[in-house]
Amino acid sequence: MNTQSNKEMEVLIAAKLFESGTLTMSQAARSAGYTMSEFMDLLKNYNVSVINHPASDLESDVSNARESIKNLKK
Repeated sequence: MNTQSNKEMEVLIAAKLFESGTLTMSQAARSAGYTMSEFMDLLKNYNVSVINHPASDLESDVSNARESIKNLKK
C-alpha cells in the first residue's frame, strides 16, 4: 500500500472507532493525525455523523431538560 492508502486506512479505522464509541472525537482525530476540525470534515466521507449519541441519551436529555424547566417555573 502506498502512503496515501495507509493514511486513508488510518482515517477509516479512527472514524469507525469513533462511530462505535470506542474512541472520543479527540482521540480518533489524534490517532488519525488530524485536528478535531479536520477530522470532523473527513467523517462525512465515511458516512459517520459528528453527533454520536444513542437515542436513549437523547430521551434522557429531553426528560432532564423538561424537569429543569419545571423547576425553574416554581
